Amino acid sequence: MTDPAVERLPGEEDAAARAAERVAAAAIAAIAARGAFTVALSGGRTPWRMLEILARRDDVRWERATVFQTDERVAPEGDPDRNWTRLRSSFPVPATFRPMPVLDADLGAAARAYAALLESAAGRPPVLDLVHLGLGADGHTASLVPGDPALDVADADAAATGPYQGRRRLTLTFPAIDRARERLFLVTGAGKREALDRLLSGDRSIPAGRVRRDGTTVVAAAVT
Repeated sequence: MTDPAVERLPGEEDAAARAAERVAAAAIAAIAARGAFTVALSGGRTPWRMLEILARRDDVRWERATVFQTDERVAPEGDPDRNWTRLRSSFPVPATFRPMPVLDADLGAAARAYAALLESAAGRPPVLDLVHLGLGADGHTASLVPGDPALDVADADAAATGPYQGRRRLTLTFPAIDRARERLFLVTGAGKREALDRLLSGDRSIPAGRVRRDGTTVVAAAVT
């Protein structure tokens, strides 16, 4: 089993800059090789500085990028709980954005529709160029949370979850994440040291530990 590449940085700003550098490099390489870049971005508390730095890069042809969401909470448009709300303000680039349709009444149908959007941009089955991931203190990543049935979805690229921290969600599944050409964890903040150690050791009892290890990079800083 190939271990993920690990980069430990002295501070959160350093980690954000390094993660932005890796995303930009993946975008430049994908556009040079295939004429387009497909990426899925996570939310939570961690990635916004990375995206602000990334948005300033003038060496990436963002008009050739399609940006998907790794996961999203079911919440009204403009709600601060929505990753989409912060994503658009932190990452104002001329890419094609594909927000998850969490306002649909039928979340199962919404997940299937999102999987179809993935196929339209990244092939069948879809192979994203990069999936950006976070890490929760409980070991969750995307909205693949401990005990949720979405953990075991093997025949779909997106799924609806049960309630977690007061919200149902849509999330990419392990098949979509593992099929990507590259996976990038950005891990910062308090309360995550144990989860990070378990991720790096390949502990499959936490959701993040089930993510494919080869082709995965972990950028971490200020984890306590």
